[in-house]
Amino acid sequence: MLGAILGDIIGSRFEFSNTAINKDFKLYTKDSTYTDDTVMTLAIADALMCVNNRYDENEVKTMIIQKMKEYGHRYPFAGYGYSFRKWLFSESDQPYGSYGNGSAMRVSAIGYMYDNLEDTINAARWSAEVTHNHIEGIKGATVTAAIIFLARSGKNKKYISEYIKNNYDYDIDTPLSVLSSRNEHIESCMDSLPKSIVSFLEGNSFIEVIRNAVSLGGDTDTIGAIAGAMAESYYGIPQEYDYIYLNKLDDDMIETIINFKHFINN
Repeated sequence: MLGAILGDIIGSRFEFSNTAINKDFKLYTKDSTYTDDTVMTLAIADALMCVNNRYDENEVKTMIIQKMKEYGHRYPFAGYGYSFRKWLFSESDQPYGSYGNGSAMRVSAIGYMYDNLEDTINAARWSAEVTHNHIEGIKGATVTAAIIFLARSGKNKKYISEYIKNNYDYDIDTPLSVLSSRNEHIESCMDSLPKSIVSFLEGNSFIEVIRNAVSLGGDTDTIGAIAGAMAESYYGIPQEYDYIYLNKLDDDMIETIINFKHFINN
């Protein structure tokens, strides 16, 4: 989960860039900030702790809706997309058919919650369906959670790559050198997931994965968040990068991170 938050903060100042970015960029400046990616990632983590490992679709969905709306009202200016913001501040709990990348950027906590892949994928699907119930929105969430689960379970990148190819129709054979020319700001799972996955597969460390993702330009905070979540589960996060989130997040956000770490380790 923290990998998504760091990817979001690091990528935030380059969002909307329509050119490739030199990978030697500074990881953190005064312009770095958290966005809706961080807020909704924390909301789902909080929801999972509230249901306390109970594996019930209605209960999980109800709590995710409750917590996303709660966190959204607490942080109303985090840069939500138009349709999600409309849902967030409405009285309705009904999904709206989105295939946006929001379903994938917020799902990372689910990759740590369950002890088998099937339950992980089902819970990821539930987390998407409350808003992003388009097949592509669901697919973005499930592949992200699956990669996190497989990586934390000790699977290597060859295994993970074959799993993706056998179960999802994303093109992950196009290298970063080619993807770097496709830097439009497109907030869809169809665009963001291949970029995030290739950034992860081509990286050799946690921070290199994030540099890969952000260097692509476009929706850099969300591509950074998705790739960062995958990288955390594979490499872990060196403590030297803690200052990035400690300097930017509110105390209650940091408390949710600490509580979630404790929750999944006990």
